[in-house]
Amino acid sequence: MSLAPTSTPAPRRPVSGGFSSWLDRNIRWVFPAPAMIALMVLTILPLAFNLILSTQERSVSDALPSSYVGLGNYSAALKDERFWNSVKLMFQFTGIAVPLQMLCGLGLALLLNRTMRASGLVRAVVLLPMISTPVAVALIWALMMDPNLGVLNYFLESLGLGRSLWLADSRLVIPALALVDLWQWTPLVSLILLAGLQTMPDEPFEAARIDGASPWQVFRFITWPMLQPAAFAALTLRLIDALKTFDIIEVMTQGGPGTASETLNVYAYHTGFEFLRVGYTAALLTLLLVTVAVVAVGVNLLRRRA
Repeated sequence: MSLAPTSTPAPRRPVSGGFSSWLDRNIRWVFPAPAMIALMVLTILPLAFNLILSTQERSVSDALPSSYVGLGNYSAALKDERFWNSVKLMFQFTGIAVPLQMLCGLGLALLLNRTMRASGLVRAVVLLPMISTPVAVALIWALMMDPNLGVLNYFLESLGLGRSLWLADSRLVIPALALVDLWQWTPLVSLILLAGLQTMPDEPFEAARIDGASPWQVFRFITWPMLQPAAFAALTLRLIDALKTFDIIEVMTQGGPGTASETLNVYAYHTGFEFLRVGYTAALLTLLLVTVAVVAVGVNLLRRRA
């Protein structure tokens, strides 16, 4: 007696519609949504509030009522000699620190790219300044630059040179602060350039060695052209960061002596927390943001033309 084969039920087709179907269609928007919301909450909303605040004459004191002044704060800033002095010092500090960081970072990256013993340990030691707390770095360098007890003056005297006032000299304070920034952030430049060096193919260098190219020719015609994207990335990051440097300047000099090291960021801080002019401070910070954005866009345009 033969039994009839049992028929297996056909698989069910997924029901169209519902949350799963919507999620599949919009997955490219769902995943970035938390990051976009966090960006809006932490960046865009404070920026919008700062723009609104910059159009008002407001103080932190409840005794002084706030009033709408439109572009009055910006007009006052453009007529403020202290504002223009702070902008000049900001670019002076950046113009000294960033080019030196690029040169020293390039040399350090070329050195670290060579095969050496304990290369991992050497790279870790080189990166130590970058991971140090800026306030601690500023305090240590302030002690080193003390005119009477600082170790830097001890070295100058051991070389037969005279003592330097460092941070107390209005002519030397900006270069002295740029020296601290150079020490702390050159490792970041070298790290970015080292990453660019280690991603280069070996074939062009082998062909250059076979053709008898000198080390300078290899660097000029092979290494540097392929390293330019990494160099522009490092340059952009350092320009943005140097233009808005605040911590080491405020800790080491508070903008002094006088206003000899009062960059725009420091001036805005003192205006807001000492003179309590909140609306004018918001306008200064907006102008700082515009300046940094223009510099970043200019570097990007230069990179495209290179």
